[in-house]
Amino acid sequence: MNNLEKENKYLRAKEKVEEQRKFYTSLISYVAFILFLGAVNYWTDEWRYPWFLWAAFGWGIGLVFQGVKVFGVIPFLGKGWEDRKIKEYMNEDKKEERWK
Repeated sequence: MNNLEKENKYLRAKEKVEEQRKFYTSLISYVAFILFLGAVNYWTDEWRYPWFLWAAFGWGIGLVFQGVKVFGVIPFLGKGWEDRKIKEYMNEDKKEERWK
C-alpha cells in the first residue's frame, strides 16, 4: 500500500469520525433543548397541551435523517454507493475517450 492510498484511507476515516461527532453533538443538543422545552411547557401550561412535542417531532425527523446518512442505514445513499458511481462515471469517460 503506497502513501497515497494510506492518506486517502486516513482522510475518509477522519471525515467519517467528524460526521459521527456532529451527529452526537446534535443528539445531545436535541435532548437538552427538548427537555428544556418540556420543562417550560410544564411550568407554563401544566401539560394541558404538550406543544413541545411538535418541536421534538420536527427536530427529531431531521436528526433521524442525519443518523441515517452518518451510519449508512440506507445502502444506496452511503459512501460505498458514491464511490461506485464515481468509478462508474470515470470508466464511462475512459470508454468515450477510446472511441474518439
